Amino acid sequence: MKFKNIFKNISNMTTENTEIDQEIDEVTLENNANGEQLIIEELSVEEQLTQDLAKEKDKYLRLFAEFENYKRRTTKERIELFKTANQEVLLAMLPVLDDFDRAMVEISKSEDELLLKGVELIHEKLKTTLVSKGLEQVEVKAGDVFDADFAEAITQIPAPKMKGKIVDILEKGYKLGDKIIRFPKVVIGQ
Repeated sequence: MKFKNIFKNISNMTTENTEIDQEIDEVTLENNANGEQLIIEELSVEEQLTQDLAKEKDKYLRLFAEFENYKRRTTKERIELFKTANQEVLLAMLPVLDDFDRAMVEISKSEDELLLKGVELIHEKLKTTLVSKGLEQVEVKAGDVFDADFAEAITQIPAPKMKGKIVDILEKGYKLGDKIIRFPKVVIGQ
């Protein structure tokens, strides 16, 4: 008999809960501005854990990708730094190389073959050493069309046949890798 009463009470409570749920659904529909029915889902513990795991996995993957990009970027910057680490030293050596070039022109005018040969050897050794460190000469010559990206115009002279072209090269230009560290100084025709 006790079980019957308990069962009736449970049955009544279930009926009352169903009636309350129906009232909540009706109030929810009335309160919804768009007239759309709101779906209230109660997730099980397992579903909630699965969603949390998916969120954490996504965070992990994003963080991992960000770290990989960071490593790639710093590696690239380090390689660039190594390529141009000699830049200051090479820039300091360029006036010495220019002086050697001028000396070679003047010594070749003299008749002293031994002096010329000795200076040529030192000149070549210096050039070879600088080239081994990554220094390259920027190739421009008289008659080329002037391009401000590869040369610096010092002055213009009237030259109708050479208008917009390089007339003379006053100072050689050099690059280190792909970067120009000193632009050639040129005279262009006007």
